[in-house]
Amino acid sequence: MTSNDNPLLFEGARIPFHRIRAVHVEPGIRTVLAEGERRIEAIATDPEPPTWNNLMEALDATGRWVGERTTPVSHLVAVAETPELRAAYNGVLPEISSFWTRVSTHQGLWARVKAYAETDEAVALGPLRARHLEKTIRAFRRSGADLPEEGRARLEELKVEMSGLTQRFSENVLDATAAFELHIEDEGRLSGIPDSPKDRYREAARERDLSGWLLTLDYPAVEPVLKYGRDRELRKEIYQAYTTRCRDGDFDNRDLILEILALRQELSDLLGYPSYPDYVLEERMARSGDRAREFEEDLAEKTRPFWEADVAALQEHAGTLGMDRLRPWDVSFVAEHLRKERYAIDDELLRPYFPLARVEAGLFEIASRVFGIHVEERTIEEVWHPDVRYYELTHEDGTQLGGFYTDWFPRKEKRQGAWMNDFISGGPREDGGFDPHLGTICGNFTPPEAGRPALLNHREVQTLFHEFGHLLHHCTSRVPVRALGGLNVAWDWVELPSQIMENWTWEREALNLFARHWETDEPLPDELYQRMVAARRFMRGWGQMRQLSFGTVDLALHTEFAPRAAEASAHDAMTFGRAQFLPFSVDGEFADHHVLTSFSHLFSGGYAAGYYSYLWSEVLDADAFGRFQREGIFNRQTGQDYVDSILSRGDSEAPEELFRQFVGRDPDPDALIRRNLGTTAA
Repeated sequence: MTSNDNPLLFEGARIPFHRIRAVHVEPGIRTVLAEGERRIEAIATDPEPPTWNNLMEALDATGRWVGERTTPVSHLVAVAETPELRAAYNGVLPEISSFWTRVSTHQGLWARVKAYAETDEAVALGPLRARHLEKTIRAFRRSGADLPEEGRARLEELKVEMSGLTQRFSENVLDATAAFELHIEDEGRLSGIPDSPKDRYREAARERDLSGWLLTLDYPAVEPVLKYGRDRELRKEIYQAYTTRCRDGDFDNRDLILEILALRQELSDLLGYPSYPDYVLEERMARSGDRAREFEEDLAEKTRPFWEADVAALQEHAGTLGMDRLRPWDVSFVAEHLRKERYAIDDELLRPYFPLARVEAGLFEIASRVFGIHVEERTIEEVWHPDVRYYELTHEDGTQLGGFYTDWFPRKEKRQGAWMNDFISGGPREDGGFDPHLGTICGNFTPPEAGRPALLNHREVQTLFHEFGHLLHHCTSRVPVRALGGLNVAWDWVELPSQIMENWTWEREALNLFARHWETDEPLPDELYQRMVAARRFMRGWGQMRQLSFGTVDLALHTEFAPRAAEASAHDAMTFGRAQFLPFSVDGEFADHHVLTSFSHLFSGGYAAGYYSYLWSEVLDADAFGRFQREGIFNRQTGQDYVDSILSRGDSEAPEELFRQFVGRDPDPDALIRRNLGTTAA
């Protein structure tokens, strides 16, 4: 196979996903890395004096070129993994990690960057380019470019080891999830579960040539059991299987947790930081591990009375349902029963009003009205699965902003959760043109069934809007320095554009655009809408405390436990995790069922030392959306101000300044409490 035959060596605005096979991965990636090395050496050894164009722009262009040809493979591993693809990717993953580490510590590049910073051109740079130069200098130092040769070599080893371990962690979660099957032949065990998920369980059994019903650990299969299943033993079996994935057996992640934490601690020690959070957060809004912990502790103190009220309500209602005491596998069932009793509403009552295609159409209409961004579906062949759809975005000024894929339904070869990924970073060109962006949004929503379309619950509607917010952040970027555009922002700022989009899913005017019954076309009745809104704060103390538990455990693992992880045992890690979860738990049994061994956010998903950022960004979004509420949720000028101040600006200025430009002041730290919890616990 020649290099010209390899789809990873593509040129153009779309990626030939339909042609990429495992056989292409190792030769393609190695060709890309070799060309990247050649370009880096050419930049580092350029005999001409360093300038913006021959150094800064050339370095960024090379990084983008390599990233745009390696990212498709990691994406396919997440959405369409096969044993052959996994093996091929793991075969080159150490080389990918080594490449990026060597670039960030390359002594020739580092010398030219420092030399360029002293030139007259650099001193006279405008604010945007000056910011990029300053951040590039800090990035080299934070990457260990000033370390002696031995330290740089060890740093490269650390990063290669960590990339391999985090990939194995992710694979174990995927494999453990796919391996579990519970075959049920007695329909009585499924009592209380709605017909829709039961039909999916029956179809899953048929696909295995089995009678009855087949339950798996895909979340759309797990959730109905926990929420509606009257068989307490079935809820217990599914709950325990889900929360204790990767605690033992072939997919045991306990030792991987120890190794990953130990390597992160060694990395922070090597670079001179007190802890891994201090290293990670130096360039984020929180600035330090202590500041992130203060944020978590302050919000936990304010949330605890609401959480305690929710716990008491759950325990009391569990008693009315004949339960001896509230157990971990009872919470979703009891909460859903109580919600229905209090507000006469549940997810299944709302689901018929949220057919996926109509929700997407409504979302795109909101994007058009508020932001002046038009979305149209296009039929293309370059997709990785028949479920995938492709769309293009155009601004009302005629700019072709880019394209994106959607992939919404669970598959065994696809990782769980929902996410957005950026494939190609475009932006304005010096000639006045615009290079389009390219990205994808993925999820694991309730799939369609025979005779009816995919019907979402309201949480899934929020998730769709959330991921589209990330997509807009990427595709609307108009930052000329592309390394500062789109999603290249502080991690505790990146969730603002996604979380602010969720607010439209609660507004009557917005719901009028898409919340219609899939069979009758009847709009969501106002009486049902009022019940939905009345229930919005239901169990929010519980939910917010759960998020705080994850952020607190994350920071504690990386500050208190990581320094001794190299000498610790798997039992030590699990015991420590339990102890950290305990203050956020009803009792010890709840803490026993912590999800450390499948906590992909921390050990393979990029949120290590940064899980707090979800709630940090939610404080910002709760405050910022207040302007839309005051001026109109479809106010075009407000929407344009948001695009101009935040959405299209990437990291062109400090996030604190971008927030001030849109809201007119600093964030109100109590905005989240007021929106989610009200003013008093009840």
